[in-house]
Amino acid sequence: MSATAHAGPVPAGPAPVGMGPHLLSVADLGRQGIAEVLDVAEAFAEVEQRAIPKVPTLRGKVVATVFFEESTRTRLSFETAAKRLSADVLSLAVAQSSVAKGESLRDTVQTVEALGIDAIVLRHRCAGAPAQVARWVQRARVLNAGDGWHEHPTQALVDCFTVRQVRAEAVGATPAALGTSCFEGLRVLIVGDVRHSRVARSQILAYQAVGAEVAVCGPASLLPAGLEDWGVSVAPDFDEALGWADVVSLLRLQAERGSGAFVPSLREYTAGWGLTAERVRRLAPGAVVTHPGPMVRGVEIASAVADLPSVVATRQVANGVAVRMAVLFLLLGEPSAGVVGSGGA
Repeated sequence: MSATAHAGPVPAGPAPVGMGPHLLSVADLGRQGIAEVLDVAEAFAEVEQRAIPKVPTLRGKVVATVFFEESTRTRLSFETAAKRLSADVLSLAVAQSSVAKGESLRDTVQTVEALGIDAIVLRHRCAGAPAQVARWVQRARVLNAGDGWHEHPTQALVDCFTVRQVRAEAVGATPAALGTSCFEGLRVLIVGDVRHSRVARSQILAYQAVGAEVAVCGPASLLPAGLEDWGVSVAPDFDEALGWADVVSLLRLQAERGSGAFVPSLREYTAGWGLTAERVRRLAPGAVVTHPGPMVRGVEIASAVADLPSVVATRQVANGVAVRMAVLFLLLGEPSAGVVGSGGA
C-alpha cells in the first residue's frame, strides 16, 4: 500500500495497493503501507463514534471468515468491521462443514469462492496456509488472520495503531499529525512465549519497519532459534528491561501449541516472567503495556495489574475494528469509493 494524505475525517478512496491483492504478512506493507493503514483506520475510528457507525463503502461485497482455529477477538472484529462497511458476512463453522467429512482445504476454499465471495479471512493452524490459498483463488482477496506460528499481521497493526494513539494523547497531538515519526527510537520489549507466537513475529516486522528498537525477553526454552537473524536483541534481565522499555508487549503461553512442556510450571513462569504488582513499579514513566489477548490473569500478568490505565488491552480490542475496516476498505473498495460523511448505510 502506498502512503497517501487523507484530508478531512474520512479517506477519499483506496490508494493503489502496493502489497498486491492480499494481506499475508506485515512484510507486504512496509513503512508507507503501515502508515496508510494507520491513517485510514484513524478515519474509521471516527466513524465508530457516530450514532449509526455504518457506511456503505463495501455494499454488495461479501466477506467470508474461515477459521480453522478457535477465535473470539479476531473473528468478531473482522465480522464487525465488514458489517460496519455494509458488506455481507458469511462465517464458516469448520466443525460443522464438509471439512469434518474430510474435504481438503483447497476444495473448501474454492467452494467458498464459487459462492461469489470477495474476501476470505483465513485462520489456520498451519503456517503458510493463507499464502497457499492465495495461489488457489481466482478473484477473492485473502487476509491472514493468523497462520500457525507464522504471522498475525492485523494484530500487529492494531498494536501500532494503539501505541500511536497513546503517544499522541501524551503530547496533545492528533495521531495523524504524528504519522510514523512517533515510532522512531521507540523501545519495544516483547515478553514471553516468542517461540510459538505469530503475533510476536508480526510485531517485530511492524515495529522495525516504522523505526522502533525491539528486544525480546523470556525463558530460553521459549525463545526461537536464529533470533540473531531477526534483528532484535535479547534482554537477559526482565526486571531491568522493564525500566528500558516504552512499550511492553506481553504474550500468553501458547498451551495449545505445547508451551507448557517448555516451562517447569506456571508458578515458576510467573515468578520469572510475569508482570506482577511488584514489577509494574519498574516501568518507565509513560510506558504502555499491550497484550493481544486473551489474557491469562495470574500467569503473564497479575489481575490487579491488568486493570491499570497503562494496560491498553481493552483499547486494542476496540481499535481492532477500525484497523480491520481500513484493511478491508483498502483491499476491496472501488477506486472512486469513499467513506460517506453522514451516518447510516
